[in-house]
Amino acid sequence: MLSSKLLARVPTAVNGLRAAHSASGLSFDLSDEHLQLQSTVRQFVKNEVIPKAAEHDRTMEFPWEIIKKAHAAGLLNTQVPEEYGGLGLDLVADVIIGESFGYGCTGIGTAIMANDLASTPVQIAGSDAIKKKFLGRLTEEPLVAAYCVTEPGAGSDVAGLKTRAEKKGDEYIVNGNKMWITNGGHASFYFLLARTDPDPKTPAGKAFTAFVVEGDSPGIVKGKKEINLGQRCSDTRAITFEDVRIPAAQVLGKPGEGFKVAMKTFDKTRPLVAAAAIGLAGRALDESARYALERKTFGVPIANHQAVSFLLADMATNIELGRLLTYRSAQEVELGRSGSYYASIAKRFAADSAVEAATNAIQIFGGAGFNTEYPVEKLYRDSKIFQIYEGTSQVQRVIISRQLLQKVKDNGSYFFA
Repeated sequence: MLSSKLLARVPTAVNGLRAAHSASGLSFDLSDEHLQLQSTVRQFVKNEVIPKAAEHDRTMEFPWEIIKKAHAAGLLNTQVPEEYGGLGLDLVADVIIGESFGYGCTGIGTAIMANDLASTPVQIAGSDAIKKKFLGRLTEEPLVAAYCVTEPGAGSDVAGLKTRAEKKGDEYIVNGNKMWITNGGHASFYFLLARTDPDPKTPAGKAFTAFVVEGDSPGIVKGKKEINLGQRCSDTRAITFEDVRIPAAQVLGKPGEGFKVAMKTFDKTRPLVAAAAIGLAGRALDESARYALERKTFGVPIANHQAVSFLLADMATNIELGRLLTYRSAQEVELGRSGSYYASIAKRFAADSAVEAATNAIQIFGGAGFNTEYPVEKLYRDSKIFQIYEGTSQVQRVIISRQLLQKVKDNGSYFFA
């Protein structure tokens, strides 16, 4: 509480702010609706995801039965606006869902949440007719879609994409190779980014065009399912475009501005990746804490040893920090602000925290942690991709540093900007 003497010295505007703060407060609590959603999705994950996660990891079978149940439960495509058949939930709600699926199984969660990555560009830049056609089908049936941008020689370097789209009449003819496409083998439609300006000197912001492409278009060749280190039931493939014809009406936004559409998408989807990473870290903490309370060495539970308890404390600290960053990044988007800065901070921190938590979980379990009969080795394998997909941790640092330096240039200070 500020003293009366101090209050007398502060400007009227600050007194007004204090009055507003007293009335509304600074809340870290979820709304009643968000709490209800959280309870629903957690129950779904406990009943439908956790019991089947290990088997899906072993067989690498795509989790269609879980996707169908999630669709029936209203936990798929939740951000699709109501006018296109969706629930129109906010990004905070999607973060709640992503966090819980991350706790249950990030492979299954990635298969489910990839729909957000593929449909967000349609929501951002699609015409009303395109939205009705492509978003509507996702809400009507349990389908999946894919975000088709990365190439064998261009991941973080999006400007290095080689896939070409040449306009001929009222169509574009697309040729090129995409790689590491999540849901690629099962996609009802693809979001596609292709170069439409052949001049390599053209800036990225003018060189690429965004499209939505039917998944069964003639000329689309789906590669084999890749066997990855972790998240093995998630479907990842190479997708080749061989003279694929796309109607000009399926351009998202303006021709040449596809790069902007792709980047705006990340503002809304990187918080979801961060949420899933935090969920995985939470699972690692729970498994480790339970094991540490049961396993004894030198006559006491290993949780009583400082070396173990400090690892648990670090996990808990990073989870709480990561959660605050992730929910903040989602709220920034909902407030209509540029979300890229906080999305990158959240994604970077949550990804690195997930890997650290999974690594420490293996250490706490000791030899048992290195064995497939225990759950943490899967968490360890699944965690690494968070530092890679949707922008590596290094790329996130580049984005963060550029924006913080710009603040200093503009305001003379980062902290007081």
